[in-house]
Amino acid sequence: MTSAEPRRSTLAMVLLALLTEAPTHPYRMQQMIKERGQDQLVNVAQRNSVYQALDRLVRDGLARPGGTAREAGRPERTVYEITEEGAATLRRWLTAMLPAPAREFPEFPVALAFLPILQPAEVRTLLERRMAALTEKLTVIEQQAPPGLPRLFLIEDEFRAAMLRAELDWLRALVDDLATGRFAWDESLIVETLAEFG
Repeated sequence: MTSAEPRRSTLAMVLLALLTEAPTHPYRMQQMIKERGQDQLVNVAQRNSVYQALDRLVRDGLARPGGTAREAGRPERTVYEITEEGAATLRRWLTAMLPAPAREFPEFPVALAFLPILQPAEVRTLLERRMAALTEKLTVIEQQAPPGLPRLFLIEDEFRAAMLRAELDWLRALVDDLATGRFAWDESLIVETLAEFG
């Protein structure tokens, strides 16, 4: 273990949290992430991402091999377990992340910053498509929880649903402004604005 704080990542946190439940092999971790819908929180589309993150946790002393397991018809697999330092680090990461907003760089605000490149009618069509996609995502979130599962185990989905609803409300108002012409631009507005503020 190095003296510096290990680099925090959302995938590393999810893996450490899974290991607090029980020693597990990487393939099962990836399955559990998908089964729990946490693949909406971390990218595990590529299986090697779990293996790479787990290798880093082992190098940092936060997890360690804890033996091997064999399932019927499957090859022998290394099972990993969390270390004391891993449990302490997970707790430090959580207590740092909950109160302080992180610097995140989502794509959508970047796209909004460059709306003048497109025409208002095109933007309206594209945003209507975004609304449809977000509505579909919201429906999936609302329908995926097993009945009776305590709120504690659904809180991240509750947050994601609230963020989606807020974005959908904002998009509906923006699309309405585009449809009625309350929000519009043309080349002369862009030229004048650049001359004045550029």
